[in-house]
Amino acid sequence: MTPLPHLHRHRADAPEPGPGSEAVPGPGVRAELHGRALRLTVHLADGEQYHHRPVYSEIVHRAHRAGLAGASVFRGMEGFGRTARAIHTTRLLDLADNLPLLVVIIDTPERIQAFLPELREVSPHSLVTVEEVGLVPPADPAAPSPSPRRNR
Repeated sequence: MTPLPHLHRHRADAPEPGPGSEAVPGPGVRAELHGRALRLTVHLADGEQYHHRPVYSEIVHRAHRAGLAGASVFRGMEGFGRTARAIHTTRLLDLADNLPLLVVIIDTPERIQAFLPELREVSPHSLVTVEEVGLVPPADPAAPSPSPRRNR
């Protein structure tokens, strides 16, 4: 069996800007976030489609192309929405369709606001929330790591 080619570009794979060109964050280069940011959360059902493709996948791919800092999809175990006649759950096979999904994107306020029209093109009626979040800086790589605890 032939392995599938790797389809994602990593930072190390990103081309270096040429002379006289300005480095612009894009799919290969993500700007580091500091301080305050916005968390955009899109509430979906897993059966929603956009041009024969899952809406959650379309949102993640568009966010990636737009150069946003990151996006993740979370599948709910149980839930209902405003139009639900029943609670959808993984526990009952008959109700295991249309489970809740969350697409979460975190970036600067300017970049989140700029992405909203594209999001509404893909999912015009979904519940969307935007909250301000504080970012915890990563640990200093030069700082010594704590020694592992031993159970005694």
